[in-house]
Amino acid sequence: MLAMDQGVVEEWLSEFKTLPDSAVSTYAASLKDKGALVPALYKVIRENYSDLLEPVCHQLFEFYRSGEPQLQRFTLQFLPELLWSLLSVSAARDPHTSGCIEALLLGIYNLEIVDKDGQSKVLSFTVPSLSKPSVYHEPSTIGSMALTEGALANHGLSRVVYSGPHLQRETFTAQNRFEVLTFLLLCYNAALSYMSSTSLQSLCQLSSRVCICGYPRQQMRRYKGINARLTVTSEFLVQLITGIHYALCNGEVDLGSKALDDVLYRAQLELFPEALLVGNAIKSSLHSAALKSNNKEGARSIQVEITPTSSRISRNAVTSLSIRGHRWKRHENQEVCVDGEAAVGGVAIPEINVTGVSGDRMPNGDSLRPRPDGRSPADGDMMGATSEVSMDPRGHDSSIRLEVRRQKSVRRMVENEGSGSASTGRNQY
Repeated sequence: MLAMDQGVVEEWLSEFKTLPDSAVSTYAASLKDKGALVPALYKVIRENYSDLLEPVCHQLFEFYRSGEPQLQRFTLQFLPELLWSLLSVSAARDPHTSGCIEALLLGIYNLEIVDKDGQSKVLSFTVPSLSKPSVYHEPSTIGSMALTEGALANHGLSRVVYSGPHLQRETFTAQNRFEVLTFLLLCYNAALSYMSSTSLQSLCQLSSRVCICGYPRQQMRRYKGINARLTVTSEFLVQLITGIHYALCNGEVDLGSKALDDVLYRAQLELFPEALLVGNAIKSSLHSAALKSNNKEGARSIQVEITPTSSRISRNAVTSLSIRGHRWKRHENQEVCVDGEAAVGGVAIPEINVTGVSGDRMPNGDSLRPRPDGRSPADGDMMGATSEVSMDPRGHDSSIRLEVRRQKSVRRMVENEGSGSASTGRNQY
């Protein structure tokens, strides 16, 4: 470590000790102007045997315990580097050099799992419903949803996922190590929009190193660090992928792409379905053209592919028009069956009026209400048809229509007599 960097760190350590509580907010805002401080702190954290490591970890914890949001974000930006220092030292089985880093991480964890009153936090997340539009989908593009009783009962209901309460931890063990680290990455991802480019690069490097160390891909990446394999969990990889996704969309295209491929590589070896699902979904949604802009300045964001809104109604959508069309098709099929059965019989059936009741309707839609002259519409139609037959040579077509109508009427009468539901027709007959 250079003497200049060491002098910058020592000056920073002495400033906060003599700082009054009323000037904490002003001091937090002035940290952005200290351009040489952040690189110097990274060098201290990477040197596990540095004499400044312990006071630096203590100072970062004091920043986080102060409750000032800017000071907490200042500490969180070093979290990926702190995680890698802890994991690399644990893989080398030299725990004596990581005691201050463990204390810092456990202190941040224990502060985050409780609220201001000291009660355990329970984090909640509402799973969005596919029946309602969002920035990720449009319900109309998914297809027609069956209007079943279960679907209607669950319409509008939200599913809430809870996390916590988490237990207080005093030391790192093999059982709780990745539980604590996963929760710390969750806190880091909650403040991704405030992280610097250096911190995002450190996150991508952490992801690649954790996933490839001890595997053949380490030689392909030409990483000459530790050769021991590091144990990971699926939840830990999912949190890494979340940060990588943000880094990919905010200027770190090369490092982010490599890190995402390395995490998917490790997820395939470990058969982690959650990590594979999230990683492949992000990889398929990102377009190379959208990621070529290495814009590291300006507003922070995550790019998503918004489904275009379609103005057309799905062919499977249930509307009043589709219901009427379905009813018409059904009546047409019944009429065809009646005509076919009547033609097979080949017997001349006399014309009988069995539906002369006010308000009824014929199958073809003609109303059977009485006319002012006392005749039913069917009688009027028959008289008109007879006169047309005698006067017009084209009356043959009209007689055919009359015959078909008569056969339909008789067919309906026979069906009603069989079922016992057409008492009016039987009386008239």
